[in-house]
Amino acid sequence: MYQPSHFEENRPEVLHALLRSHPLATLVTLTAQGLEANHIPLYLRCKGVDRPTLVGHVARANPLWRDTDLATPVLAIFQGPQHYISPGWYASKAEHGKVVPTWNYAVVHAKGLLRVRDDAVWIRQQMQELTTQQEAPIPAPWAVDDAPRDYTDRMIAAVVGIEIPIDSLVGKWKVSQNQPAANQVTVQQGLQATGTEAGAAMATLVRESGG
Repeated sequence: MYQPSHFEENRPEVLHALLRSHPLATLVTLTAQGLEANHIPLYLRCKGVDRPTLVGHVARANPLWRDTDLATPVLAIFQGPQHYISPGWYASKAEHGKVVPTWNYAVVHAKGLLRVRDDAVWIRQQMQELTTQQEAPIPAPWAVDDAPRDYTDRMIAAVVGIEIPIDSLVGKWKVSQNQPAANQVTVQQGLQATGTEAGAAMATLVRESGG
């Protein structure tokens, strides 16, 4: 990933927070047929492991767990907030007009070797962890054990677990740090004026990153 120094984000707590808030990863793997990409929710497990590990599951019918080259690192891409940035939002437009559109975004790339876990107990724990995380904001959260055990046993038998101990974790926060302070302020205003959740989320990142 192209990474200008002013867009680097290396703080583990910030990177981990994005993985938890946007757990749907694009998982890129190498197979005998070439590169493959799958979209899989992954849970960041930090307790009980020697290093942070991504865990998830795929349908047993998905060839990912059989075809991936397990000796080659995989790449999990987590997409955080993103938004188009209009040049009309820059204060400097009125000064000299030398402005162009761009796109702001926050992403995290995680690399490591993929391991296959065809273990019903392991898979149930992974499902419980991810479900608990995602259900937390819901007033009456659902739990895996709310469903009949024979039903969830059948569901678990239809999937295969995967885990990726993280060897490399890289973040890129392209959120207007390369703009003058006045432009950062007016970009925030423009984003807020869209009235969308995406606009508000990006305005927050611009502000937190120096604007």
